[in-house]
Amino acid sequence: MPLSSWKRFLDQRSDPMPMDEGASGRAREGITDLLHAHGAGDGDALDRLTPLVYDELRKIAHHQLAREPSGHTLQTTGLVHEAFVKLVGLNRIQLNDRAHFFALSARLMRQILTDYARRRRALKREPVGAVALDVDDETSGGPDLEEILDLDRALQGLAEVSSRSAQVVECRFFGGMTVEETGEALEISAATVKREWQVSRAWLNRALAR
Repeated sequence: MPLSSWKRFLDQRSDPMPMDEGASGRAREGITDLLHAHGAGDGDALDRLTPLVYDELRKIAHHQLAREPSGHTLQTTGLVHEAFVKLVGLNRIQLNDRAHFFALSARLMRQILTDYARRRRALKREPVGAVALDVDDETSGGPDLEEILDLDRALQGLAEVSSRSAQVVECRFFGGMTVEETGEALEISAATVKREWQVSRAWLNRALAR
């Protein structure tokens, strides 16, 4: 199978699209406060958090779906909604700050896209109606469903070698996080992120080539 856009990203892109930096310092502080409140057991904190993080999660989701095949039915808004549904069921996870929240979101995005690819592959010989999600975004191009699953399998293999390296890829590739944001989320230095990102790209290139 040719190494299309997934490999080109790993080969060529040195820094994925950063998160929205338009939010004010006050909004960022509010996000952190709500994440701390959620970690402390405030059941309503995620509801209050939603309007503060929605635009950034939407941007992350659009970043994912730009790699979906033309004519896909999973749209950006729906992907974000699914991520929040999953977050509500993750009350045992301590979300200590904004960076950790988006790192978790990146993992959810990966899970959602992989599950979606599996469903579409299972139904590819049958008529497939649109998923009951918003359809207000348009994306085109990108890898086929098999490539999504290939990347997920490669990341599983990478995680067996180094779980932290796999987390770096999740944050940077699936979450569109910068080196600094990834380091903050994983509590490692920016230099370590850069080193593990380079090693991970080489490892994934070899795995995808096979």
